[in-house]
Amino acid sequence: MASIKEKFEIPGNLKTWSYALIGVGLLALILGFVQKGLSKDEHEQAIFIGTIMYNTIFWTLVCNASMFFICVTTLAMGGWQHVFRRVPEAISTLVPIFGSITLFVLLFVVFTGKHDIYHWLDTKAVDADPILRGKSGFLSVKFFTIWSILAIGLWSFLGYRIRLLSNEADQAQFDNVTGSQFIYRSAVRAAMFLGWFGLTVGSTVPWLWMMSITPHWYSTMYSWYTFASSFVSGVSLMALWVIYLKNKGYLEYTTQEHLHDIGKFMFAFSIFWTYLWFSQYMLIWYANIPEETIYFKSRVQGAYKGIFFFNLIINFLCPLLILMKRAAKRNYTLVTFMAVLILFGHWIDFYQMVMGSISKDEVTLGWLDFGILSLFVGLMILFVARALASKPLVPKYHPFLKEGIIHHT
Repeated sequence: MASIKEKFEIPGNLKTWSYALIGVGLLALILGFVQKGLSKDEHEQAIFIGTIMYNTIFWTLVCNASMFFICVTTLAMGGWQHVFRRVPEAISTLVPIFGSITLFVLLFVVFTGKHDIYHWLDTKAVDADPILRGKSGFLSVKFFTIWSILAIGLWSFLGYRIRLLSNEADQAQFDNVTGSQFIYRSAVRAAMFLGWFGLTVGSTVPWLWMMSITPHWYSTMYSWYTFASSFVSGVSLMALWVIYLKNKGYLEYTTQEHLHDIGKFMFAFSIFWTYLWFSQYMLIWYANIPEETIYFKSRVQGAYKGIFFFNLIINFLCPLLILMKRAAKRNYTLVTFMAVLILFGHWIDFYQMVMGSISKDEVTLGWLDFGILSLFVGLMILFVARALASKPLVPKYHPFLKEGIIHHT
């Protein structure tokens, strides 16, 4: 153990890049606020707020997916992931940060009555519409506020508890009794997180935050679709950090075997996302119910048609054709390329999910979107790097570490 590089030292150029991206993002945010946020045109204001909304929701869910990965592999009694476990742990530390930004933006929307984003905030429209009136128990300021605070708060708290327990694997060797207790407590905390994750990301949160932008429309597959998109993006983000650390001489116990398994997650959940993409579209198209097909009309026949199908190429065809081969999932360059492509593809997916409902007749993708993206990427790089530097990169006393070191696929 003494020969490995246990602590990550943040390179100066990584800090420079993160600060530069944050600077560009803040400049775009200020310009966007002046040009659109302060505009007298409510549609321009909605575009500004919507751009921030889909970015912060996307990055919150992507970072939360890292903790989901830890919990799922913990309950599966997996050992292979512990050689790079501190990477998803570091990414998950952003959930309270990005979650707080998300909560601020969402509560600003509902408490200022931005009904051009959430139509159900218009009380007169709700009173005159039997469909919206029937959903008023769920689509209300009170329920939206309480559930959003609970969702983000418990993601942050439960994730913190799991990371806190993980620190015990750095302190002293476990014997049979303490090792068994450690594994048991890890499984209990993982199960608690997954239960709450299922009640939020797996169901209510995507309905409240994004699906309710088009309140007459609904899809029983929407939450699964959102989960698949955020999880494959989360795994791709993990892959980028693992490869970066490997290239810097860290994570000596992480090999091509581990990268291969990460690549399999990227490949498998790209296919799973596509299955949900097709099923959601096919069932709604086949039923041809106006309340349901309205969501796809602007995306398949309107302004977003190009983005909608381009999305399928990036998020399905490219992972299918490139990551199918075993050798591709062991190639650092190819996995890096695909991880960046998948992250970008699903960021575009979140763009059309939100902005395709806020600005149906016009594709607004431009400098503001990429500026806000650079802000979140810069923040992600900075805070993940700091989290990685705060503790040993390998939990050297974890009972399953040996299994991770000898992992072979």
